[in-house]
Amino acid sequence: MSLRSILIHPDPRLKKVCEPVSDLSDELRSLSDDMLQTMYDAPGIGLAAPQIGVNTRLIVLDCVREGEGDARPLAMFNPEVVASSDEKSTYEEGCLSIPEQYAEIERPAEVSVRWLDRDGTEHQEDFDGLWATCVQHEIDHLNGILFIDYLKPLRRQMITRKMQKLKRERARG
Repeated sequence: MSLRSILIHPDPRLKKVCEPVSDLSDELRSLSDDMLQTMYDAPGIGLAAPQIGVNTRLIVLDCVREGEGDARPLAMFNPEVVASSDEKSTYEEGCLSIPEQYAEIERPAEVSVRWLDRDGTEHQEDFDGLWATCVQHEIDHLNGILFIDYLKPLRRQMITRKMQKLKRERARG
């Protein structure tokens, strides 16, 4: 396993719709392991393949907070929301590709998600609370959507300018 670099917005690779996984290879399973390690190291609760520059429909997540129980790392290949509640919930979301920026985002409070696991077994599970928010946020990444895309244009532009400045500062070292 190895840590991967996380892309920072704006980056055109974060705005692309990802390709479905047609064949679960050892390379893809290894990628999911790297992504989990990268997510935990960041630290974060979710990471999508495009955030590390890979245009593949793969997300990883683990919303169990430290001290609240055993970790529950999930790797989801080709995840899709198959049902969502009419009831909404609002969470303050952040993103590893948009560091230190947060905003209240409203999403369906509950979702049913279908995906393939590392072994190619199909799963379907209902998520609520933070898990529902996280899985929707990560699936959005696979469709080229960032959480700031839900914000008003002025706020989105302000955050984008901050990220451009951050990238310039990091490039200077």
